[in-house]
Amino acid sequence: MDITTKLQLADGYQMPQQGLGLYKVTDQDNLTEVIKASWEAGYRLFDTAQMYKNEAEVGHSLRELGVPREDYFVTTKVAEANQGYDQTLASVEQSLKDLQMDYVDLLMVHWPLHEQFFDTWRAFERLQAEGLVKSLGTSNFGMIHLQYLATQANEMPVVNQIENHPHLVQPELRNFLQENNIVTQAWAPLGRGSVLAEPTIGSIADKYGKSPAQVVLRWHLAHGTSIIPKSVHPQRIIENADIYDFSLTVEEVAAIDALNNFTRISQEPEQVYERGRQYPHH
Repeated sequence: MDITTKLQLADGYQMPQQGLGLYKVTDQDNLTEVIKASWEAGYRLFDTAQMYKNEAEVGHSLRELGVPREDYFVTTKVAEANQGYDQTLASVEQSLKDLQMDYVDLLMVHWPLHEQFFDTWRAFERLQAEGLVKSLGTSNFGMIHLQYLATQANEMPVVNQIENHPHLVQPELRNFLQENNIVTQAWAPLGRGSVLAEPTIGSIADKYGKSPAQVVLRWHLAHGTSIIPKSVHPQRIIENADIYDFSLTVEEVAAIDALNNFTRISQEPEQVYERGRQYPHH
């Protein structure tokens, strides 16, 4: 296992298990530097979204690499304001223009919204049928949203990206996803840094001569989770990739699981679903 390890998706495609999250990275020079450093460190998955307002910059940075399109995997997500059948089709067309790509590898619904729930997904299935999108995914969907989707979907998502870190372990949701052949992908896999001061993680890090962040990322891999740690620092990006020369014991994984305290950085998906938008957050 190394940073080139891929996970098999239920639709026949493969996805790198580890990638780079690009939330809040909007400066072109910084993005170009970050993507170049991550490419050299072995990263092949790059995760953006309409909401991040950096698709054009990401597309430019990837073109700057001068490598074939099929050598990297790009995810983007449809923002809440762009949901609904026609809006989804139009917004993804715009995303592809901004990214300067003929297709994205993985398209996600960024948050479940009750009003446009099925219309958005119908648009996703059409985009896939037209070859503009290879794989379909969801982000921030709970069990109930996926069960509801299954009542009308022809194609189910192959990835669900959720908030997942040692303070929000979500074992029931992860088990449900596994049973339904949906890969769990963790956003904020380090809890935006909130978990790194945990003494349990610190002592495991000392034992292996690794950083707390490296231990947490290794914990995710032990669960078979896909990870997209975000950083704007090339050194940190390289460090986040240096997690394949050690592994945690079953007891160490369980000790990190036990740090769960149900703390969310972001919002409760069911509330966003009902409200029809995210409420203000930072």
